[in-house]
Formats: sequence, structure tokens, C-alpha cells
Amino acid sequence: MEAAQGNNGVLNDGATEEKGETARLSSYIGAMAIADLVKTTLGPKGMDKILQSAGRGQVVTVTNDGATILKSIYVDNPAAKVLVDISKVQDDQVGDGTTSVVVLAGELLKEAEKLTNMRIHPQTIIQGYREALNCALNALTEASVNNIEDPEAYRNDMLRVARTTLSSKILTNDKEHFSNLAVDAILRLKGSTNLDAIQMIKRRGGTLAESYLDEGFILDKKIGVGQPKRIENAKILVANTPMDTDKIKIYGARVRTDGMDKVVAIEQAEKDKMRAKVEKIIGHGVNCFINRQLIYNFPEQIFADAGVMAIEHADFDGIERLALVTGGEIVSTFDRPEDAKLGECKLIEEIMIGEDKLIRFSGVALGEACTIVLRGASTHILDEADRSLHDALCVLSQMSTDSRVVNGGGCSEMIMSKAVESLAQQTPGKKSLAIESFAKALRQIPTIIAENGGLDSTELISQLRAVHAEASGCRHGIDILTGQIGDMRECGINESFKVKKCMLNSATEAAEMILRVDDIIKCAPRQRDENRM
Repeated sequence: MEAAQGNNGVLNDGATEEKGETARLSSYIGAMAIADLVKTTLGPKGMDKILQSAGRGQVVTVTNDGATILKSIYVDNPAAKVLVDISKVQDDQVGDGTTSVVVLAGELLKEAEKLTNMRIHPQTIIQGYREALNCALNALTEASVNNIEDPEAYRNDMLRVARTTLSSKILTNDKEHFSNLAVDAILRLKGSTNLDAIQMIKRRGGTLAESYLDEGFILDKKIGVGQPKRIENAKILVANTPMDTDKIKIYGARVRTDGMDKVVAIEQAEKDKMRAKVEKIIGHGVNCFINRQLIYNFPEQIFADAGVMAIEHADFDGIERLALVTGGEIVSTFDRPEDAKLGECKLIEEIMIGEDKLIRFSGVALGEACTIVLRGASTHILDEADRSLHDALCVLSQMSTDSRVVNGGGCSEMIMSKAVESLAQQTPGKKSLAIESFAKALRQIPTIIAENGGLDSTELISQLRAVHAEASGCRHGIDILTGQIGDMRECGINESFKVKKCMLNSATEAAEMILRVDDIIKCAPRQRDENRM
């Protein structure tokens, strides 16, 4: 191994350097190891991984989401970190395809390794990959369908995309139910991609099929003692202010008094100060006060006497979303009531979900706001259901910016592979080998989907190639449920065009970046100072 340890005084002692073929091999191995790690989770029959943290609680996560798996593992190889990053970007941009993008990048690098062993220069491979990418994107665009002008067909496309997204998740058995939930929630947004208006509440008990969509906003809190449990035409003040100073709180200081009467006077001054603050809040003309921080018994009693509902300790994410959906703003001072923007809703009431009491805000100012209540047997199931449904919501929300859909089940990859192979036959020189390798890497996606389903991948891919070679515009892919090839449009297996496009671009760019590497320098670890105590 060509590793130089601080040679010729250029690098510090302990720093390492890998050059040429050694550096390239190290990058290939790291990237392919990451791809192999998540490969078995791809497709409707993909397997799950159990992730156990090394901390005190040893938190267990059960998931088959590529981004969640890669975020949770410690990676030392620099090339592997590049693949972890593209998985995160894919998750942030479109929400799905996090496993596919890593697997495709790994397959591109596997093919590139074979080409470099044939003494083909990495820059030639990169140039071939870039031309193949453009050809694949053109083929994908031609194969896409856009039904934005027909609302009913557009909704059916969204349902098919949601079902395909959820097919590889824990929600696969209830995908009809959850795909309808997701589509209804997204259509309420009226073209917006901001998912803050959709709240998700997880409650243990019941089954996943008992999950439902509630119109309005549900806050995971209880109403205080002696306060109204139902308010109509509510005026809501959302605040982040201390309401717990009705007792003496002096930290790091010493107070000397002549007697207990002085202590009582100080406490009374604190109470008077708190009473004045509560009266200022009530003076805003509100009948519901929601605070990010605690509300002690004394101010809570004053609110109750005034007929104002007071809700304390609402988590920050909760009150930010609540301020958004009710049309209010979070305030911290109450001296100028005319500047405070109050939230409004038609009804606030206490509801029961399972054995828990929660607060529902109905008829909020932001009409598209809604809450999805998830039910499940355990926290692990609920967490994975939350991640799965969030992926579907992200994909569907992106369809409002690009409503095109393509056929799933490996059909799109076979169409692109066919177009890229045709380009390779027309391209002279060594570059054609790189273009052909790109086509092979694309065919690996349906191959892996078939293998994960326990099917004969060689037979199925051969049948697919023959069918696609016979006629252009072929819609056949792998129907994993029957174990045969079938028409994806008839099977209702569709994927978002934007997800596929993002996956292709990210995977190719990551592979190109790793292919350009010919030197890896690792800094010397920081030495511990033995003299420090």
C-alpha cells in the first residue's frame, strides 16, 4: 500500500497519504461497501435494518429508509461519506429514492473499476458517463406522462405514486388507506410545498389501519384545571414568556432581611408583578393563551377566573406551527396590544385519542392545515410509519412543481438503458465502453429489486430486455407480487419524474467526483497534551 507517513517533511508526523491506484481503489471499496449495505433494502420486498445506538439508552431503530440508515452509521472512508451526503440531499430535495441513488452510484463505480483495470483513463470514463446521463434523461423525459390538465387523472397519478412509494415501507399492507390520506393532505395545500401545515401525531395503541386525517390542528397538550374545555370563535395569543415568577427566585445571591414580614413583602411584590402581567395579557381581548414556557398555579388561577383557557409548555415546534395555522404571531412582551397579531379559529375543544387527552383547533385561518393521527402497536412501528408517510408526503408535494410521472418496477431504467446502449453503438473510441457501462449500471436497479424479492433476476431481466427491444414505448417492468414481468401502467406502478431525475443526476455526479480522486491525504490526529490535568 502506497502510504507515505509525513514524507520529506511536507506532512506532519502521523499524517497519511495514499496516491494513484491505491487512492482510487480505497475510494471504490468504501463507496461500494456503503452501496452493498443498503442494497438489500431496495424494492417492495426489501429487508429492514436494526440500528442500535452506542449511548446509554441504546436506542433501537428499525427501518429500511436509506437516508435514516446512512445518517445513523459512523463512516470513516472519505468516498463513503460522499455517498452518505447524496443520500441526505436526495431526502431533503424530494424525500424518496435515498436508497436508489446510493445503489446506482455504487454500481457506476463498480463498472468504472472494471474500466480502470482495462487502462481506460478516469477522465474518459467521466466524459462517457456525462454523455450517457444526458441521453438517459432525454429518454426518461420522452417516457414521462403529464396529466396536470385533468384533475381526476392527476389525482390517480398521485395515488399511484403514493402507493409505489409506500410499497417498500412498513405501510405496504395498508398502502391504499395511507396513499389516500397522503393525497388528501397534499391536495389541501393547493400547490404549496410547505409541509408545516400538516401535523403528525403518534399515539400507541390500535393498528396502523386506524390512523386517520383530521381537519384542523391538534396540539399534544391538556387544558389546565378549572378552565373552559370548549371555546367557540377563539382569539388566541401565542407567547414565549416566563410565567413562573410568583415565588422568589434569586440565584447566586444572598438576601438579608430583618424578619419574615420582609420576605412576605418580596413575595407579594412578585405576585403583584405577575398579576399585572396576566392582566395585560387578558387586556388583549383573548380567550385562549398558549405559552411555550411553564405557567404556575397563581397566573393559571387568574386566567381561569377570567374565563381564559391557558395552555402551558407547548413545545416550540408546536407553537410555531400553531401560530402559522391560526394566523397569529409569537409574542414575548405585552405592553402594546395593538401590535400583537392574534390567532383565530372557530372552535377549540378537548378530544380523546386512545387514552390520551389532546386539544383540537377547528376552523383555523390557514384552511389547508390538517393533522394526521398515526396509531400503532409500538414506538418503533410508529416512528417508521412516520418516516414512511413523510417520504410519501414529500414526493407528492414535489409533484405540484413537476407533475410528470414515469413507470416504475424497473421499466424506466430499462428504457434509459436501451437508449444509452444505442448511443454506445454509435460512439467511436474508448468512450463507448463507459457509455455501455452506464447502461449496465442502470439495469442493476431492476436486477436488485428482483433479487430482493427472491426471484430469478437473470431470467426476468432477459425477458424485459427482449420486450423493450421489440417496440419503443414499452411499459413493461417487474411485477414483484406475481413474480413476472407486466405492464406497469395496468399494475398502477408509477414513480415521480422529479425523483428519478434527481436520483440520476446525484448518483452520476457523486460517481464522477470519486472517479476524479487520485490522492487521499489524512491529517495527523491531534495529540493529547499529557501536561494538562
